[in-house]
Amino acid sequence: MGSSTARAWARTFTKGSVVLDIGCGTGIPVMKILLDEGLTAYALDASPKMIAAFRHNFPNVPVACESVERSPFFNRSFDGIIAVGLIFLLPEETQRAVIPKMAAALNPGGRLSFTAPLYKIEWKDAMTEQLSRSLGAEQYRELISASGLSIVEELDNEGGNHYFNAIRQG
Repeated sequence: MGSSTARAWARTFTKGSVVLDIGCGTGIPVMKILLDEGLTAYALDASPKMIAAFRHNFPNVPVACESVERSPFFNRSFDGIIAVGLIFLLPEETQRAVIPKMAAALNPGGRLSFTAPLYKIEWKDAMTEQLSRSLGAEQYRELISASGLSIVEELDNEGGNHYFNAIRQG
């Protein structure tokens, strides 16, 4: 699920850079990649079941079981934030609030990467059985730009996920 994309993103940082994985799930493969690349990582997921699996897989990584919209992790700053398979699971108003919140938590030069479909659509997510919604690429680009970030790249990975990669100008 996007291993090569996550690895390429992780390699844009120097060793020891501090990153946050939002919607970390079990931590595999994204957290494993972040740690393998020498990054200092934190994690966040709202599912107690996923957090239990994550803690089993990565007992030394600070992780919190809480919603992204109320997480105290956003009171600190990061060199990077990654959210694979999460943004579109959030209600539309939450997506509109979380993207600026992630941007504000980035250090100057910090990088954001998240996945979301290119088109404005709604569907029932096969993994979570939750209603999922994409705001569409135009809305995501506007939210990214309005949050003080610049898109550096958009790409589709081997799993068909569309990535928005942005940087906070310093």
